Amino acid sequence: MDKPISSIMTKSVRTANTEDTLDRLEELLIAHRISSVPIIDAEGKIFGIISAADLLRLHSSGKNLRTLRAWEACTYKPIEVSPATPARDVARLMVKNKIHHIIVAENKSILGFVSSYDFVEKYVLGEDA
Repeated sequence: MDKPISSIMTKSVRTANTEDTLDRLEELLIAHRISSVPIIDAEGKIFGIISAADLLRLHSSGKNLRTLRAWEACTYKPIEVSPATPARDVARLMVKNKIHHIIVAENKSILGFVSSYDFVEKYVLGEDA
């Protein structure tokens, strides 16, 4: 696990805009079979992140996902790491913060995305991350 996180990150990242409705985000998660999506602002910079678990909590609280915007419900300023960050350090960040997704970025631009699933996949396949 001493390799850089760029060696296991997902490079093709789906994003949503701050003004997208949560209804649209839910459709995006389902259509692409993903569990979270980074939220970007009008300049394309990282604003936040929202997960399927966040949407589930909002559903259960009775919130109307057709009227809420991504900026209103996302986790603001998500944890970001550089592509050179050792995978071991990223795994520790995830455990310490009890999160399942981390954005890989430089200069507030998204280069990739890593999830706890990526680590599990490497473990199950017997590959050293």
